[in-house]
Amino acid sequence: MILYPFIIEILQLLIILLVAPAFAGWIKMLKCWSQGRTSPGLFQPYRDIIKLFSKGVVLAGNASWIFRFTPYLVFGVAVLAGGIVPMLSVDLPLAATADVIALVALFAIARFFTALAGMDIGTAFGGMGSSREMTIASLAEPAMLMAIFTVSLASKSTSLSEMVQVIYSGQSVLRPSLAFALLAFILITLAETGRIPVDNPATHLELTMIHEAMILEYSGRHLALIEWAGMMKLFLFVMLGIAVFSPWGIAASGDFTAIPAAFLFMILKLAAAGAGLVLIETGLAKMRLFRLTEFLGSAFLLATLGMLSYFILE
Repeated sequence: MILYPFIIEILQLLIILLVAPAFAGWIKMLKCWSQGRTSPGLFQPYRDIIKLFSKGVVLAGNASWIFRFTPYLVFGVAVLAGGIVPMLSVDLPLAATADVIALVALFAIARFFTALAGMDIGTAFGGMGSSREMTIASLAEPAMLMAIFTVSLASKSTSLSEMVQVIYSGQSVLRPSLAFALLAFILITLAETGRIPVDNPATHLELTMIHEAMILEYSGRHLALIEWAGMMKLFLFVMLGIAVFSPWGIAASGDFTAIPAAFLFMILKLAAAGAGLVLIETGLAKMRLFRLTEFLGSAFLLATLGMLSYFILE
């Protein structure tokens, strides 16, 4: 069926747009329950996004085109990345033209423009947040590439679809290199998505905030797009980890009848991943800024050990 890959692509784009806020709400709901607090509900992120879209945009007088353009770029990058990561099936038209290196580059472009937008207005908080964000990026991105390259060595390809098919077939199961790469990827996910212990998305404390400092000047639909893109980024990093390290349940090439089961497996894995993320966040405290280099250095070390173990032990 010629239209099958395009149907899967459209389904994945709809999933990332519609399910990502629910996943963020699931994490917040579990976190509230673990702390003995009343949860705002699974659908609170949807209400927040709708409320922000209904509000007007307030712009500073010296805001340039970068400040205005960045929310749309960040949102577009998140949607485009959703068409590269296999969620339901390996039959993705975009996956054939963009590999994992292109995926990392897309996230880097979004981060770069967000940092520029934070400095564009000239506020102290925006510049501080941009500086901290780029410091984290300079350490997190090499570690992420190293972790993904470890998996690509095992699958002999940088294509995410190829990685999923090789690991799904059982050729790369129970390898020490993949265990090290998985641990490194978990640490990188916490850093890239601004979760505890790297950052706390629920606070706006001036001395500790990183990502929130860059978007303090945004409002209305611009803030809605950035917040929605942040939810999609968290969803994508979790789905990337699931696709690379636990691809079981993803439909094989050309198997349209397996899509409902693949969607069910995806929901179950997301629920488990959200619970694991909440467990990590409730068990750890936010680190001081100067300790983040040690945290991300550990991620890079684990990824390097994974690559070395591939050449030495496998």
